[in-house]
Amino acid sequence: MCTRFYAALSPELRPYIEAAQKKKTAEYLMRYLAKPTTMTGEIRPTDMAAVIAPNKHGVRSVFPMLWGFYVESLHKPLVNCRIETAKLKPLWSDSWQQRRCVIPASYYYEWQHYSDINGKVKTGDKFAIQPCDFKITYLAGLYRIEKFRDLKYPVFAVLTKTPTAKLQEIHDRMPLILPESAIDEWISPDGEPNKIIETAVSDFIIEKA
Repeated sequence: MCTRFYAALSPELRPYIEAAQKKKTAEYLMRYLAKPTTMTGEIRPTDMAAVIAPNKHGVRSVFPMLWGFYVESLHKPLVNCRIETAKLKPLWSDSWQQRRCVIPASYYYEWQHYSDINGKVKTGDKFAIQPCDFKITYLAGLYRIEKFRDLKYPVFAVLTKTPTAKLQEIHDRMPLILPESAIDEWISPDGEPNKIIETAVSDFIIEKA
């Protein structure tokens, strides 16, 4: 599960954030959809964030994107996609095959879920989670182009998977996090996503937020 992540204006993340802020799309999203272009701090669903994806020449680039796929029948956008069904569901399948992206962050947040004595699921402490020995948390995602009136703009969703044994104590899902070495192959339309997810990071630092 992933419904919040944090992007600090650190030396490692600053280049991504500033590159996204310079794109004309960021200006349009601020002007027509009233979305702040800061792309730092705690990032929530529907916020703008810096996202790594290929440009029209297939070269790694950075774009401002809004978090969440809009679905007309729902009251809020879908911000997460399960990797187990990404290639099967019409909403995700095309993006799974052709439009994969990476969202660079400092860490992501998760709230502990547990059952009380009556079996009711409760929400507990908030945790900040990031890979060990990594200065950037690379969240794997999917993106597509949506339209609001005459404005076309990109949106993204974060892919989730079954958690590691340690993270399972907090939640039954976790975002798919990739090593930096897998980024170019992941965002390439010719990449093999089912193979790349085997490189997912599995060792994490977990701290109460």
